[in-house]
Amino acid sequence: MASPSVVVEHVWKKFRRGERHDTLRDLVPSLVRRAFGPRSASLRPEEFWALRDLSFTVSPGEALGVIGPNGAGKSTLLKMLSRILRPTSGRLALKGRVGSLIEVAAAFHPDLTGRENVYLQGAIMGMRRAEIARKFDDIVAFSGIEEFIDTPVKRYSSGMNARLGFSIAAHLDPDVLLVDEVLSVGDAGFQQQCVDRMRQLIARGTPVVFVSHNLPAVLQLCTRVMVVDHGTVLFDGQPAAGVAEYRRVPWARKAAAVERDARDVQIGRVQLLDEQREDAAVFAASSRLTVRIGYEARRPVRCHFAVDIYSADGVYCAGINSRMDRRDFGVLEGGGVVDLAFPRLALLPGCYVISVGILDAQGLGPLDVQHRAYPFSVASEERDLGVVHLERAWRHESYASVAAGASAAGGLE
Repeated sequence: MASPSVVVEHVWKKFRRGERHDTLRDLVPSLVRRAFGPRSASLRPEEFWALRDLSFTVSPGEALGVIGPNGAGKSTLLKMLSRILRPTSGRLALKGRVGSLIEVAAAFHPDLTGRENVYLQGAIMGMRRAEIARKFDDIVAFSGIEEFIDTPVKRYSSGMNARLGFSIAAHLDPDVLLVDEVLSVGDAGFQQQCVDRMRQLIARGTPVVFVSHNLPAVLQLCTRVMVVDHGTVLFDGQPAAGVAEYRRVPWARKAAAVERDARDVQIGRVQLLDEQREDAAVFAASSRLTVRIGYEARRPVRCHFAVDIYSADGVYCAGINSRMDRRDFGVLEGGGVVDLAFPRLALLPGCYVISVGILDAQGLGPLDVQHRAYPFSVASEERDLGVVHLERAWRHESYASVAAGASAAGGLE
């Protein structure tokens, strides 16, 4: 087995809130504390830990998705992997040339043109000018900004910066690729183009660390997911299970709960259940999937329940609601659950995500909705194309046998 390309061992990182040194009298004690003070888990009142004892590895051909709420420490981790920041304690090691896209245009010189910045970034990565020139046309074609390549990047939009930045990072043959949430500024087509490019790199054995809030993209791309909160690792493992863990923690509900408190009825806990009626993140094709929707009605209300299923790349696979199915649950009051069961899941292998909603009595207006909040994967040996598995039977018959059959049938009449 190949040795890991990315190694993080017991890494801690702390910052100070509002630290300023306006006088030499303030600066000298601070420098002494930093040089000789303990580098331990102790904190002064103005300090806080951004990362706490992180340890993990990423091997060749592996894509690690790092997810978590804002302020969890994800971008701090990537900046340390990119050698922009140093850890307070612990060790980080990366093998070879690192391609990183952490902040839009962070490494661009604003007064240089796009062309000049391509050569600048290549030189920073240790590439010779001839090597950059050989790949220049591919970089520009991928970015889609050929028309503006000789324009200073300070004139670029955030989307144009992201396009050029990712194209440079992904085409200069990095041994490790680090990508932050900046891809969210690109359009859907470019995001898919980036995912496809990262897949090519992974297939070639390039390890990828991908920080994103785009859960379908994480499911689509990553071979492993790490959930981080307050600088600590809550989960490290299979992607669908990791995204499900991310959805279960309290921060995923806080903002929505504040908005929904005054509603007549709201969605409670939602579960994806397998044939054993247990929570699951991976389902076998043609097996049973039950979407269990918990609800809480603050006052008597008539309503309908809706479930939409999307593939990881945004294809709308199915839309179901109880009104279309002519199911009336009567007047709801208090708490309860509604089950939508699919006895034979007809989806092909891949990653999917479910939206859940409660609609008004006419099935038109939403009373509460959780968009694309519940991801799951389908596993199967089937090799069909598309999103659904259609049951079928093949049969072959030669023209001669058809003719013989027709003659025999005629002779019996």
